[in-house]
Amino acid sequence: MKYCESEEMYLKTILLLSKELTHVRATDVAQKLGYSRPSVSRAVNILKSNGCISVGSGGQITLTAAGKAKAEEIFNKHKVITKLLTVAGADEKLAEDNACRIEHVISDELFEVLKEFAERH
Repeated sequence: MKYCESEEMYLKTILLLSKELTHVRATDVAQKLGYSRPSVSRAVNILKSNGCISVGSGGQITLTAAGKAKAEEIFNKHKVITKLLTVAGADEKLAEDNACRIEHVISDELFEVLKEFAERH
């Protein structure tokens, strides 16, 4: 399944929030990203219809196995790219901000090259 950049961002955010909160709700996602509640509701509906999340009767959002796998893949890319950018001399904020953009467009092939490089250094 092909994901767009915004869907990946939402999946990663839900994953990170699930590590901090007992229950993740759309309002938590909206607050974390600084987005409007209607924007997040639209994304939640798309992720739900794509089988990436389930939404409980109380509004709690849970990643499905497929959604969690994709979220972890994106988060792993984020960590590796952030590490490489900081090692190259970028400050933490600059590295984080740019990793958020790069993680969505980097090819799997190039990411594997960078990941292997990061593991060696």
